[in-house]
Amino acid sequence: MTEEELSVECVKGNNQARRLLYERYGGALMAICLRYLGDRETAEDILHDGFIRIFQSIGQFTYQGEGSLKAWLSRVIVNEALGFLRKRSNQLQQEVLMEEIPDRPDDEDVGVSEIPQQVLMKFISELPDGYRTVFNLYVFEDKSHKEIANLLGITEHTSSSQFYRAKTLLIKKINEYKRKDLK
Repeated sequence: MTEEELSVECVKGNNQARRLLYERYGGALMAICLRYLGDRETAEDILHDGFIRIFQSIGQFTYQGEGSLKAWLSRVIVNEALGFLRKRSNQLQQEVLMEEIPDRPDDEDVGVSEIPQQVLMKFISELPDGYRTVFNLYVFEDKSHKEIANLLGITEHTSSSQFYRAKTLLIKKINEYKRKDLK
């Protein structure tokens, strides 16, 4: 069944099509949840809530070519995760003072390509909520700091500060991993 046929059948309420949609895209959408939320139990809850939202609003989806269904599903899940994080945490609302940001050259080569993807995703999931959210939006969703600020109700400065701190923590974790690997 093509993406287009699948979306049409889901709009009609076809439970077999809904099951197929879940089976086909559930893994990728769970990966998004894990990236934003860090722990499996919460990610599973958000995935569940996200699929409820997907099935409630699938009628609003407009097929625009191959890949458009997956992109739409991903946006729904990202919005669900962000909504959860907004409710749960005031951490993102706090301004970060520039003096608190550690000094590190931006062009430092940390050899990210040498690290297995599974390890990198684990490191990202271990970031504090605010850092992880901004990092995911900037890197994986390709949002600008202005867009992130609007999405999260923070300033652009806070977005860029949190991103900078996330990168700094990730570089530290990557360097520690590489040092352990050399032993």
